[in-house]
Amino acid sequence: MASYGVEERGCLNSLEYRLFFKNNKGEYISPLHDIPMYADAHKNVFNMVVEVPRWTNAKMEIATKDTLNPIKQDVKKGKLRYVANVFPHRGYIWNYGAIPQTWEDPGHKDENTGCCGDNDPIDVCEIGSKICSRGAVIQVKVLGTLALIDEGETDWKVIAINVEDPEAANYDTIDDVRRLKPGYLEATVDWFRRYKVPDGKPENKFAFNGEFKDKDFAIDIINSTHDSWKALINKKTDGEGLNCTNATLSESPFRCDQTTARAIVEAAPVCGPADPIPTDVDKWFYYEKK
Repeated sequence: MASYGVEERGCLNSLEYRLFFKNNKGEYISPLHDIPMYADAHKNVFNMVVEVPRWTNAKMEIATKDTLNPIKQDVKKGKLRYVANVFPHRGYIWNYGAIPQTWEDPGHKDENTGCCGDNDPIDVCEIGSKICSRGAVIQVKVLGTLALIDEGETDWKVIAINVEDPEAANYDTIDDVRRLKPGYLEATVDWFRRYKVPDGKPENKFAFNGEFKDKDFAIDIINSTHDSWKALINKKTDGEGLNCTNATLSESPFRCDQTTARAIVEAAPVCGPADPIPTDVDKWFYYEKK
């Protein structure tokens, strides 16, 4: 099983913070392009890059438009983004992240939703009991998916469980989640529906009336986004501003050497003490469901 490391640059909770990735050889890599989608294709086990640990608020994400795609905090109007605590939720209610080597193509209209992709890798909500660390690369079993329509774009949310979770063997389908964690799927829909309301946005919409699709459907969607990524990394489609620099894909025209990769990382500020988190991040929003 491949292992990966991370290197922090800049100060946590600042605009300069970056989390770069290394492979088990100590080489700098892109978590989006160089980490394989499958951890075990025969068992349908996927790699997941953890961007946001459960119960935290900082909207961290793979920087798809930055060279080597480090994790950084999303910014809006010059300020770092934190998701609001919409009662009864506290931060993210799962370990949240992405499946590498996938891309929801904004030039492709999804036949299931009628909306184009959101220009990001496919998102994962990991429902296991362990709180994973930011930048961890874990192996997950896919259970199903939810089709969020976020500001007119298709934004699939894959439901999965860490294969190392003590209860992973009990989960194989989305119905197992419904049976063993009653209320969790409903809470997931509620979270995605309302998390932008404190920012003045309307409630989000869903395809399929907010119903979860099963494991086979989810895996088909993931494989479709992998095909889109392959076209992207081989320059067969327009990347819509995405940075495809990678360190290991021998057939890709975007491959760079380690001297170049190291220079990219070393150009970022050195890691320092974390900046304080704004106090209003802990505010709890009470909002009546419509």
